[in-house]
Amino acid sequence: MSESIYIAVPPAELYALVSDVTRTGEWSPVCKACWWDDGAGPQVGAWFTGRNEVPERTWETRSQVVAAEPGREFAWEVNEGWVHWGYTLEPEGEGTRLTEHWEFLPKGIEGFHERWGDKAQAHIEHRRQMAESGIPETLAAIKKVAEGG
Repeated sequence: MSESIYIAVPPAELYALVSDVTRTGEWSPVCKACWWDDGAGPQVGAWFTGRNEVPERTWETRSQVVAAEPGREFAWEVNEGWVHWGYTLEPEGEGTRLTEHWEFLPKGIEGFHERWGDKAQAHIEHRRQMAESGIPETLAAIKKVAEGG
């Protein structure tokens, strides 16, 4: 699943913003804080931890950067390949077309079935719904931050 938005900021500048995971809490409706593990930064192979909060619970995840192309793409996988999240950036006029992507990977689906049994599909659908509603909210908030609104 993915969604896009136009942001009146050049790709290189926008990439610097979205690849700084320590700022994720400024725009994500679920991930309230992120920090780099072991002083890493936005490069392929780097790990970071995120703290997620929803009304019913709080949890942390570890993610690894899988794409880090300045001005083009920043992406990571949660829990060693359970879920893929990322941003692609395309020049558009004076600004950027920012697309956020989300995909539940086979390893994650299998892991949810192991963890939740008969309730796995309901948990998977809940996560999909959170991504579906959260992506446009996240993109709108990134736009506001990036454009100084």
